Order: sequence, then C-alpha cells, then structure tokens
Amino acid sequence: MTIKSFKQFRDALYAFRLPRIIFSALDLNLFTKMDDRDWTIPELAKCVRVSQRGLAILCRNLASVGLLVKSQSRYHLAPFSKRYLQKSSPDFRGDYLELMQRQWSEWSDLTEIIRVGQPRDSEEPETPEYRRSFSLAMHHRSIQSAREVAQQISLKTDRTLLDLGGGPGTYALAFLAKNPRLHATVMDRPAALDVARRLAEQTSLGTRLTYQAGDFLTARIAGTYDVVWYSNVLHIYSPADNLKIFKKIKRILNPGGRLLIQDTFLQDSKELQPLEANLFAVSMLLYTQKGNTYSVRDVREWLQAAGLARSRVFHLKEGTGDWEGQLIEGRFPRSR
Repeated sequence: MTIKSFKQFRDALYAFRLPRIIFSALDLNLFTKMDDRDWTIPELAKCVRVSQRGLAILCRNLASVGLLVKSQSRYHLAPFSKRYLQKSSPDFRGDYLELMQRQWSEWSDLTEIIRVGQPRDSEEPETPEYRRSFSLAMHHRSIQSAREVAQQISLKTDRTLLDLGGGPGTYALAFLAKNPRLHATVMDRPAALDVARRLAEQTSLGTRLTYQAGDFLTARIAGTYDVVWYSNVLHIYSPADNLKIFKKIKRILNPGGRLLIQDTFLQDSKELQPLEANLFAVSMLLYTQKGNTYSVRDVREWLQAAGLARSRVFHLKEGTGDWEGQLIEGRFPRSR
C-alpha cells in the first residue's frame, strides 16, 4: 500500500486495533476457556473473571472477524479458533501465539533501538528454554508451508540433504515424507535439535534424519550433500557472514549439488517492495545484531562470489511457501 491521503495514513496507524483486541483475548485465555459450549456474556464474564461490559465489546469484535460465532445472545468458537487457538486441539499453535504476544511489547522499544542500532538484550546469552520455545513456534509457523514447498521441489535424484539452521526440522521432515530415498541432516543449536528429535520421534521418518549440533557460522559443517536447504536463515546474518556461509556450503556440496534459499527478498530496483520484506527488516533490527532483509540481486551476487554462479529464481505456486513464493537456487558445477 502506498499512502497518498490522510485517510490512508490514518487507517495505517489505526491498524493496530484488531491485533490488540485479539492479543487481549489470548492474554485472557479466552478461546481455551470457552471450550466447546455456548456462552452468554454474564456466564463467560464470570468464568474469565472480567467485566461484562468489557467482555461484551471484546466478543462482538471477535465475532465480527469470524473468530467467534454469535447466535442471538450467545457466543461459541468458530471452527478456525477451535482448531488453532484452543489448547486441547492437536493443531494448537501455542508457542507461535506466545511469540507473537511477546513481540507486541518488544516492538514498543523500537524508537530506542533505532537510536542505538542494537537490540536491548544483545549482550545477554540466549537460554535453551527460549530456543526450544522459539523452535516450536517456527514449527507451528511453517508446518503447512513445508508440505506445500516439498510438493514443488524435485529431489528425485538426490540422496542427501542438509537443513542448515533448520531448527525443529520441519522442512527436513516434509522433504523426507515426499522422497522415500532421501536422507536428511538438521544442523542447529542443541536446544533446537531437542525439538527436532521430539518431532521426528512422532513419525516413522526419524530413521532417515540425523542431527549435527553447532554454530555453522563458526563451526565445521560435517559431511557432503546433494542439496543444502537454507530457509529463514539468510535474514539473521550480515552480507559478509552470508557470503562466508555460502563459501562453506560450496565445500560440502557434491558435484552438481544445489543450495536452495527461502527467505523474504526485496524485488524491485529501489529495494522498497514487497512491504513485508521491509517490515521484517525491522524485526531483524529488534532481535539480531547484524540481520536485515536483502534483494534477489544481492543474494545472486553472493552466490557468484562463493563459486555457485549458476543461480536462478524459482517461483512457487501463488500462496505457498513461507514468504512471497520465491526461492533462489545456486548450483555447484558437476566438474570441480
């Protein structure tokens, strides 16, 4: 959206209202407490321990966007809310919802972070508990996208895949499900791999999945691979660090091997579009020391400098994938 009128400016600023309403419902644990029954406002207010007036206005707004269903003077959960927002559901997105709730308050620090150019807690070590929770959140975010992407990328002739920075191994598991002759490795921090192991144990695919703990920016990457999958990692690092990682990847690719990069890419010559890529750069300012979002041109230049000069942009089906439906592929020549 390009803002050309004060009305558009006003609407952009007031867009915070609906997210704040939904976050308040999550703060109150409303969707889980409603369970599978119909509620009057007085009954529900007593259960949630809030005012009837406040709850009536909250529920009316939630119903207006389809998260609740209103029938006469009663409310019940809509199918979407039952599936994703209720703790008893197997599809509950709890860790991802908690991540988004934390970000609401953290984004309030943006002005000060712009002043200093670093996150507030940039010097504090990350706890294993946070990494495990974050990894589960990323699994909740990408579980459907991973299935969609795996259906569109041909790995028929490939036998080994490295999910570099793969966290919970969501994409590795999706590629294994689609390709029965494939073996995959996930490389990430130990706490993230704890989550990957737990998820893999819930399927029969875990027998074809191995794990490699370490910081791949500084540590050696063991093994050689036909495919390296680098998804939602590029934006964490600086241009120099990404180039360093690409050079390391080149050394572990088999002849004819591929590096597949999924991220949100700036796509126009002025590096202003899409809007989501620029908004996500703000997240990197808030949560990383060097991260940013980058253009397709930038990434292909880094690939060339790393010796993966045969690069191309791969377009996914509209509405699939984690971002705007683009992957970048860098290929290692068959003859070294």
